Amino acid sequence: MKVAFIGTHGVGKTTLCYELAAALKRDGVHVDIVKEVARLSPLPINQKTSLEAQTWIFTTQMAEEIRSASQHDVVVCDRSVLDNYAYMVLAFGRQLPIERFMHHWMKSYDLLFKVPFSGQISEDGVRDTDTFFAKAVDEMVDRLLAERALLHERLEPHARPVWIERVRHVVMTHPKGQKRLI
Repeated sequence: MKVAFIGTHGVGKTTLCYELAAALKRDGVHVDIVKEVARLSPLPINQKTSLEAQTWIFTTQMAEEIRSASQHDVVVCDRSVLDNYAYMVLAFGRQLPIERFMHHWMKSYDLLFKVPFSGQISEDGVRDTDTFFAKAVDEMVDRLLAERALLHERLEPHARPVWIERVRHVVMTHPKGQKRLI
C-alpha cells in the first residue's frame, strides 16, 4: 500500500508522515517513509530552481518509492510526483512528456491526503517562506488534481488536532489496508 501526503511546503505533511508511520508501527505494520527528496537535491530548489533540479527531484521521488515498496508493506510518502510536478510547472510551464508520465505514476498511489494551506508556513531553513509562492504551489496542486479528477482525501483546515485519527481510519478501512494491515 502506498499513501502520499500532498500540498504545498510548510503545511505539516512531514509531521503527518511520521505520525501515521508511528501509528501503523504500533499496529505491527512494516512501514517506511519516503522523505521529501527536494531536501536532498544537489541543485537549487524553491524559486531559484532549474529544470534539471526539478527533473532530479521528480525522478528521485519515483526511485525512492520503488526502493521503499520493495522492502515494506506500507510506504508513506512525504509528497507525490504530482507535488513535484506542480513546482516544475510553476517555474517552467507544462512539460508534456513528464506530465504524461506523472499521470501514469499517480495510479501507483492507493491514497492521497491533501494537506491544506493555512496561509502560514513553518520555517525550516530549507523551504521558501514566501506565502505567495506557497499559495501558488497549493493552487497548482489543486488544479492538477482537478484536471485528472484524481481521488484524494482533503483534510479540513481547522481540524488539525484530529487529522491523524482521520488518516489512520481511512488507511485502515481502505481495501488494501484491510487485506495487508489487519
